Amino acid sequence: MFGTKDHLRAEGGHLTIDGVDVVDLAEEFGTPLYVTSEARLRANARAYREAFPEALIYFAVKANGNLALLRILAEEGLGADVFSAGELSLVRMAGIPGEKVLFNGNSKRTEELKMALEAGVRISADSLDELLALAEVAKEMGEEAEVAFRVNPDVSAKTHPKIATGLKTSKFGIPWQDLVEVYERAMGLEGVKPVGLHCHIGSQILDTAPFVEAAARMMELAGRIVEVGGKIEMMDFGGGLGIPYTPETAAPTPSQLASGIKPVFEEGCRRLGISPRMILEPGRSIVADSTIFLTRVNVVKRAHVNFVGVDAGFNLLARPMLYDAYHHVVVANKADGRAEERYTVVGPICESGDVLAKDRNLPRIERGDLIAMLDAGAYGFSMASVYNGQPRCPEVLVGGGRAELIRRGEDQSVLLSGQVVPARLLK
Repeated sequence: MFGTKDHLRAEGGHLTIDGVDVVDLAEEFGTPLYVTSEARLRANARAYREAFPEALIYFAVKANGNLALLRILAEEGLGADVFSAGELSLVRMAGIPGEKVLFNGNSKRTEELKMALEAGVRISADSLDELLALAEVAKEMGEEAEVAFRVNPDVSAKTHPKIATGLKTSKFGIPWQDLVEVYERAMGLEGVKPVGLHCHIGSQILDTAPFVEAAARMMELAGRIVEVGGKIEMMDFGGGLGIPYTPETAAPTPSQLASGIKPVFEEGCRRLGISPRMILEPGRSIVADSTIFLTRVNVVKRAHVNFVGVDAGFNLLARPMLYDAYHHVVVANKADGRAEERYTVVGPICESGDVLAKDRNLPRIERGDLIAMLDAGAYGFSMASVYNGQPRCPEVLVGGGRAELIRRGEDQSVLLSGQVVPARLLK
């Protein structure tokens, strides 16, 4: 049932995570609820470090910004790829040093450039316009920004169009044909120090071939930069490795990814006589399968299909609505039960698109049953909202046979946060 997810088991009819009964967790902390296995999270981080022992691994914070989880990854020696001032603040609080942070993004505000410079983090320039703006900000502050350049390599990642980031039509990166000219421009600019290249071709990629193609293009560009006198101190090959969301899906491991791109990198470095540091920035493949999402059944409605109405919707797990994404469903209090009927799991949000799982063969479901959505650690809570006046839920960390609260659930007061009613409307 759970494939390689050895932290999940069916014991005594109930789903357990690292030996802890999730039915008990739902009773203690309520639902909806995110539950993360600390052991699984650490094991996933270590798999990357073992596959790429000479590289720096930067966790993509957009996948999951929980401070406790970031602290665990900092303990495992990971750096961070951040996309905003908020994410930068989180990783600093988590104890990740500035020299192991890359500030990424295609549209950075001036305030964010200043914050990145003050924090001493490297910045990935996404365009010539941004490079020039950064140089001006750095000069005004009396700083010199270490800059990598995000390349758009025009490589198809063979993934969902909304999470493909390396196509020529993507908003991300400098077209690879223009990169050397921009790099040369940076070499003559006061306030910036060009140090290398950066690319990211997409997310949930289940084939290593696109990564190899992108790495080859990156090394080709590195060679052209060396020819014009540029220095290459780092090469960031991004992230995007997929995971097996469905039981029958095969996904590459970090070791298989290393077998694909390391020879391209190492041969290119020998040929060019350079020794840059390799960087990778995985997110989903580190955190996704570490976490399950629990939601309680409110109603079972037999209509055109058998609808199971639960107490969480796309406000808390947006991926199915955004990308028609699949999350495996387990009836947590009947975890070893045989499938009896076909159900569609829907949330309480006033949108027809609020469907969490469609046409799943499951044990007979009744009001009060507990549904577990697997592989919910990436882009789960990080995409959550309070749409329809639904506050966000708690998060729990499981380790050593116990559960610890790592985010309090919100109440209705969060709906008032920041709101101001003009005095004239209070009369």
